[in-house]
Amino acid sequence: MNQIVDIKELNERIRLESAFVDMIQMEMNKVIIGQKHLIESLLIGLLSNGHILLEGVPGLAKTLAISTMANTINAKFSRIQFTPDLLPADLIGTMIYSQKKEEFLVKKGPVFANFILADEINRAPAKVQSALLEAMQERQITIGTETYKLEEPFLVLATQNPIEQEGTYPLPEAQIDRFMLKTVITYPKKDEEQLIIRENLAQVFPTASEILKAQDILKARDIVKEVYMDEKIEKYIIDIVFATRFPCDYKLDQFRDMISFGGSPRASINLAMAAKAFAFIKRRGYVIPEDIRAIAHDVLRHRIGLTYEAEAENITSEEIISEILNTIEVP
Repeated sequence: MNQIVDIKELNERIRLESAFVDMIQMEMNKVIIGQKHLIESLLIGLLSNGHILLEGVPGLAKTLAISTMANTINAKFSRIQFTPDLLPADLIGTMIYSQKKEEFLVKKGPVFANFILADEINRAPAKVQSALLEAMQERQITIGTETYKLEEPFLVLATQNPIEQEGTYPLPEAQIDRFMLKTVITYPKKDEEQLIIRENLAQVFPTASEILKAQDILKARDIVKEVYMDEKIEKYIIDIVFATRFPCDYKLDQFRDMISFGGSPRASINLAMAAKAFAFIKRRGYVIPEDIRAIAHDVLRHRIGLTYEAEAENITSEEIISEILNTIEVP
């Protein structure tokens, strides 16, 4: 009985504390037409301290979405265009000799910001990708002998173009696993595109107002961790992740030769964290199975390795995840 009362209290508190989510969505909808899933993914990443890999053709407002979110939060925004000639020093900074002071001074790079847009991350060589991934994982940068902590919140939104693969450096599995979500975005609907044309041809392009401070986000992250998750939901998450590793144990024999590796424990952690953030966005104090199903594709699609047999039969990780969700019993 006490637990029911506690959940009621928690639900009411989270409903009040999450009021700013609607405000952020409202401000972003002034600028971004459609792309509800993209905005939700950004909020999940922001509230659960995770990074996002965005895949979509050019011109789908990927850059505009993250710069607009940075505007609503009074945070520093940095856009880094990844190119084949980019060096780690262009990203993290370097030591510069000052003749006046007769000593080396640190010149910090664009990665010292709250929101980083790593545009076309697969265009830069591996050493640049790994420099960014150190910042993502460790939340710190080493220049010379000094180590510098990065400011919080720190969110990396990396984009990659799925069409053009010539002259690109695909992210290795171990590095792609560090992204909490891989969100695939598609073209807008007809009526949405009509609104996009109108907005872009209007006298004044709309802008988002600042409604939060960086400290508010850090406070919200602590509250997101308090969202209640039942043991049955935890077991549901573990079953989903284990089904990507051992499909035959879950009567998914058709995928026996299709999966080369499944989700790591990081997949389970990220599913739980993203589900709590999703419940918070929906202004609820507890996680329900629908939350897991809503975010499962984004959390798992880049964590399932496909064999040559799967590629030969055009089986995608999307199909495998959908089949897993349809097979495993919902608590």
